[in-house]
Amino acid sequence: MSPDKKIKIALAGNANVGKSVIFNALTGLNQHVGNWPGKTVEIFSGNLEFEGWKIEIVDLPGIYSFSTYSIEEEVTREFIVKEKPDVVVNVVDANALERNLYFTLQLLELTDNVVLVLNQMDVVAKRGAVIDVKKLAEILGVPVIPAIATQGKGLTEIVRAAIQIAQHGKKRRKFLRYGYEIEKRIEKLAKFIEGYGIPYPPRFTAIRLLEHDTQIWSTAEKIDRRIITAAQILRNEIFEIHKENAETVLATERFGLCASITTRVMQRGRARHGIAEKLDYFTTHRVYGYAFLILVLSGIFVGVFYIGSLIAEGMDMLFEYLSNVYFTSFGSSELAKILWDGLIAGGIGGALSVVIPFVLPFYIFLSILEDSGYLARAAFLMDGLMHRIGLHGKAFIPLILGYGCNVPACIGCRIMETERERTLAAFLSTLIPCSARTVVILGVVGVFMGIHWALLLYLLNIIIVFAIGKVASKYLPGTGTGLIMEIPELRKPEMHVVLKQSWHRVRDFLIIAMPIIIAGSVIIAVLNSLGYLSIVNRALSPVVVWWLGLPAVVGFTLIFGILRKELTVVMLAAFLGTTNFASVLTPV
Repeated sequence: MSPDKKIKIALAGNANVGKSVIFNALTGLNQHVGNWPGKTVEIFSGNLEFEGWKIEIVDLPGIYSFSTYSIEEEVTREFIVKEKPDVVVNVVDANALERNLYFTLQLLELTDNVVLVLNQMDVVAKRGAVIDVKKLAEILGVPVIPAIATQGKGLTEIVRAAIQIAQHGKKRRKFLRYGYEIEKRIEKLAKFIEGYGIPYPPRFTAIRLLEHDTQIWSTAEKIDRRIITAAQILRNEIFEIHKENAETVLATERFGLCASITTRVMQRGRARHGIAEKLDYFTTHRVYGYAFLILVLSGIFVGVFYIGSLIAEGMDMLFEYLSNVYFTSFGSSELAKILWDGLIAGGIGGALSVVIPFVLPFYIFLSILEDSGYLARAAFLMDGLMHRIGLHGKAFIPLILGYGCNVPACIGCRIMETERERTLAAFLSTLIPCSARTVVILGVVGVFMGIHWALLLYLLNIIIVFAIGKVASKYLPGTGTGLIMEIPELRKPEMHVVLKQSWHRVRDFLIIAMPIIIAGSVIIAVLNSLGYLSIVNRALSPVVVWWLGLPAVVGFTLIFGILRKELTVVMLAAFLGTTNFASVLTPV
């Protein structure tokens, strides 16, 4: 491979348009996560080798504009400007072309090297609509690739178009024009700021100054105060003409351009009222929607419990059989026992007995909700209830993610618009029982006490979360905002996408937890073999027995529970030599 056959591609676009599906399909397992310097926004990057090219692909946060009203918008813009990717692949939802083009027009003002991807073309076809791809490419002056990312269609064409632009460049000399009065002032300001060394293209900078972009305004002010004076004069002229501030006028004209382009390239078909439309009505209904939501959430937890119980029983039988084979082959020496109890059954088996029965099924259910588009509808339904604790319906999404893991739940709170809402949502997310605690609740309480007790614990937790949220919302300064979010099309989940998303989440668990589980199991096996474990349990008994009211044998396992909560179940099973806790523990 030639050393110069390397390019960097950035994926940009609105949220929920399929960027991550394209990213995962192209990079597979060759990806990692990092933060933009000074920010808490995750940027995913991965590698791809294609026809002799070594390609780095970066999945930027989903945004709707370059207004920098959010950290994600600021990070995306700064990445494109400072990192200078060879190509920006703008992924749009073809079914919502007009709305998605708003960001596309801003992106074309920032960079010439763009490939436009019309994703979800299958939905467009189902609705009887037709998009003239060639005409759209001619109007925008960039390659346009139709795609169905979930089916892998169009991926090769996307990469080839990106390589073509990276090799030869795409210098657009024709810009999409606004109205005469606006365009005249954009050109005047763009010409004035040329040569000042502002790190953005002159036309993009001029437009953002007229829209009073606070970051670019501040940057220009530091370079030369005369830039700000010129921009303010032109803003005042626009106000005198339109009797509206410049940002409103520019936004209106940009939306007008989007509508005009869509009308020229898209022929809409007759609306079809199929099963998807009926399900959409049902799942957002003021009565049926809530009943369905309760049914879905209850079904997930009950389903995880029963599926987990069946898988756990099967794994117990498997390891019992393997135990007989192992000790028949290697004997019953102390070393053989340590290797079996510490490494094989307690370590590897313990990790798998947590992940396969309980964690993996939960993540599969969660991925189905995400990929089907139902999770956004649940947020819409919960808007009224969430407002009672100073949040809006979007906060329901990170709270639900918290049942998988509290870390991505807290990170997911970035979708909230204000610092107050992000703080409150992140605080409440930490109170949600994650999959690690779910292992304890379902694996111990559910199996040992009964599923009704486990569900009662979840109900009690929900009541506590809302009670604390109600109190916290009164003391945090500021007021709540209204719900503004995009609800994606209801669609049949693609199982390969669901399984891949679930695997990525489970993989992180295995990478972090498995070494701890194996090390802990080996330590327990060695200490037990040497007779030291009873000493540790006796030392912890004042806390475990007198204060917590638990048997002394669980003391050592609680230490590992501090590191990973699910380890309390794994280590208890490893120490007691059984997963049938009813034979060892008694109900309170």
